[in-house]
Amino acid sequence: MRPMKILIVSDTHRRHSNLETVLEREKPIDLMIHLGDAEGAEDYIAEIAGCPLEIVSGNSDFFSMLPREKELEIEGYHILITHGHYYYVTAGIEDIKKEAYGRGMDIVMFGHTHRPVIDYDRDVIAINPGSISCPRQEGKRPSYAIMQIDRDGKADFTIKYLN
Repeated sequence: MRPMKILIVSDTHRRHSNLETVLEREKPIDLMIHLGDAEGAEDYIAEIAGCPLEIVSGNSDFFSMLPREKELEIEGYHILITHGHYYYVTAGIEDIKKEAYGRGMDIVMFGHTHRPVIDYDRDVIAINPGSISCPRQEGKRPSYAIMQIDRDGKADFTIKYLN
């Protein structure tokens, strides 16, 4: 198995300078996952990604033809990607974790809160990269996540910050 590097972002809200910086900093990447609120810029994001893109719609993606969520299989991991607002993630992540576990997922990735989270649980790993454009956590530093899969197929997650 060859190692993989996956860039996970959310909530770009048509402000792409930070995304462009991150793409330059992290390349090469094998896959980019965007967890919604691209606000109609998905074609531009696909163009600058330089790799395959998986993207879902968010609560600000009005009239979007993007799916609400997707189930992915990446190197043996079953992954649910969704924006998170349908699972009330601003109130907590238990609902979205239960949903993912109930569907047999190993990992759930979501956005919406603009706050980064890596929640390791015996049942499901929950990842929120925060927002690369409009952060809301203390310190308000733009954030994203990297998923690395090593030669043995083990996944590791890191939240990274700009500035």
